Amino acid sequence: MKLSVIIPVYNVKATLDRCVESVAGQSFRDMEIILVDDGSPDGCPQKCDEWSRKDRRISVIHKQNGGLSDARNAGLDSAQGEYVTFVDSDDYLDTDTYRQVMAKAADADIVEFPLIKFFGSQREQLVSFRQSDFGDMQAYWLQAHAYEHCYAWNKAYRRSLFQEVRFPVGRVFEDVATLPLLLEHAGKVRTIDGGLYYYCANDAGITATATGKELQMLLDSHLGVLTQWCDSRYYMHVVNIQLDVCHALGTKPVLSRRWVWPLAARLTLSQRIKALTLDLIGIKGLCRLDRIMKGSRS
Repeated sequence: MKLSVIIPVYNVKATLDRCVESVAGQSFRDMEIILVDDGSPDGCPQKCDEWSRKDRRISVIHKQNGGLSDARNAGLDSAQGEYVTFVDSDDYLDTDTYRQVMAKAADADIVEFPLIKFFGSQREQLVSFRQSDFGDMQAYWLQAHAYEHCYAWNKAYRRSLFQEVRFPVGRVFEDVATLPLLLEHAGKVRTIDGGLYYYCANDAGITATATGKELQMLLDSHLGVLTQWCDSRYYMHVVNIQLDVCHALGTKPVLSRRWVWPLAARLTLSQRIKALTLDLIGIKGLCRLDRIMKGSRS
């Protein structure tokens, strides 16, 4: 079997059929589909069982609620494919996506394909890639800006990468914590320009509702990577997260100060302005200024 598709399921009765239909209807057929019912209290457990009766490639795991990471891990424990991928059950894919992904997977450990972020909202954004190979994981993280799209679900992974890696249970933004660990075991990442994942807007999702405590988890994941891989643009990306944490929790910054040349390559205009301010008043001063500015807008 070539591909295992893991779909965690929790409280998504309205979107589950759309999601599973988009996977079961893929032009690529050599796959198993693992629905992980994470103790869903709505009609999802029954829907999962109905799908398993309709399609012999679909199996169902019923388990007590443990959160998204725990559900993905349960799917990984059961997966048999050479490659594995994930789909969130309120999202879906273009019909020909996995055929295009698996056609390019032969000598790659991770294949990343395009997505539409916040589909169906005013924030809708296409994230596309050129066909590129990365044998240097630092180059993938920094030059391809992988830290901006750490999502678990727009990638297919050689399953052996997960031999010693699992998603951290009890943490949110778990993708950011997990991808760097997988990259430690990867020899080649390939980005492709085919396929499409629809990441649907969800006002109740973690991205939209994250609290200061949850943003701190996101910051902690990036702080761990910064000790290994860092350039000016990535550092300024983490500065933005630090500002959000300071504002939400009223705490002092823990991010180490770094001098950033405002004219450094690949910085956005906003990052250049913040870099200049950072160089003048430091990270603590920037956090204080950010709180004042956000307070004046509220």
